[in-house]
Amino acid sequence: MKQLKTSYKDLRSLYDQNIKVRHVCEKLQSCNADDDALVVRDQMKSLDFDVMGLVEEDNVYGYVEQSNLGTGPCSKYKKMFLPSELIAESTPLIDLLTVLRDTPRIFVLDRNNVSSIVTRGDLQKAPVRMLFFGLVSLIEMHLLRLVRIHYLEDSWQSQLTETRLNKAKELFARRKARNEAIDLADCLQFCDKIKLVMKIPKIRNYIKKEYGKSGKVLLKSTEELRDKLAHAQDIVTGTTWPELINLVREIERLLKLFESI
Repeated sequence: MKQLKTSYKDLRSLYDQNIKVRHVCEKLQSCNADDDALVVRDQMKSLDFDVMGLVEEDNVYGYVEQSNLGTGPCSKYKKMFLPSELIAESTPLIDLLTVLRDTPRIFVLDRNNVSSIVTRGDLQKAPVRMLFFGLVSLIEMHLLRLVRIHYLEDSWQSQLTETRLNKAKELFARRKARNEAIDLADCLQFCDKIKLVMKIPKIRNYIKKEYGKSGKVLLKSTEELRDKLAHAQDIVTGTTWPELINLVREIERLLKLFESI
């Protein structure tokens, strides 16, 4: 039996210790307190900025929102940073997800100064995509592990349609021709693994207990996310950031469930 060499705990530890908010944030562009607000608003529109920092005596002491700017100096429209709008640049990236589920942006502290900003759009960057891909890859690895455990001597073959089984056999033949050390189960696609695992009564009951009827939907959504990541597509297409972040949190919970089985 092939054992998993990586666990959710390992992946979580990697991101907790090494991948931080500073790896995805952007420098906060700023304007001066006495700048003309209408001019700044036009600049923000051209740059597609919703907010800019507000500088006075070389310090960023607040910010302005494009939607609020009118006549007069920018200082007239200043907003002060609230504690709930701030996050340390050393915060683990994985903890940023819950924050951005509830707000479209957050300002980043470098020591005691606001220096940067991170938005939901920054979740399209490579460090976040790698995290997501790591999570969905672990899900797929666990699905295969469960198939191996519960379908002895490749008895899973009788549970697939002839078309799906032939696809696995074709891939197996191509990979064997390259002298890859694999077996037929290694050539199952994500959708095949979902189907097979959901046919296992014990696993189906586990998932039903935790997720109700949404267990299979969760796995299909995980597969769709994997496909977007694998093909370098926009990961929020067809959904919203809060929904995507909730999905990732559910994937984390499912991983813990799978590792307990």
